[in-house]
Amino acid sequence: MQTPDTPSAFPGPASLPAAALKGCRNDIHVTVAGLVILRQRPGTAKGVIFLTLEDETGVVNIIVWRKMYETFRRAVIAGRLLRVTGQVQRAHSVTHVIAHQIEDISPMLDLLLAPQGRSDDPAFAPVDDFG
Repeated sequence: MQTPDTPSAFPGPASLPAAALKGCRNDIHVTVAGLVILRQRPGTAKGVIFLTLEDETGVVNIIVWRKMYETFRRAVIAGRLLRVTGQVQRAHSVTHVIAHQIEDISPMLDLLLAPQGRSDDPAFAPVDDFG
């Protein structure tokens, strides 16, 4: 059985690129994914954790309320690559995603080490092209 901290086989909702959040309505539910580049837990924030995720199009600010942190603690603390589903919130020209679900998809980073040059996929350049 999958618990909040156990990764699925990684298929899940498609993730919205960071740059696309600018066009989203306030309060809409979205899924985003990215590398964790910042974790903050200010003493004055009453248990709220702030995460910053980065993808190839920009950064996404994530707010993790205390209850969500308790549910997804392992992913929040140890995840290097996270997929977060939550609600878009705009305040003072800053866009955040209020986390409702957090999934550690860090093992997907290992795919970057997979052999390249697959001739059946035009997205992959032949290994010879890299010198």
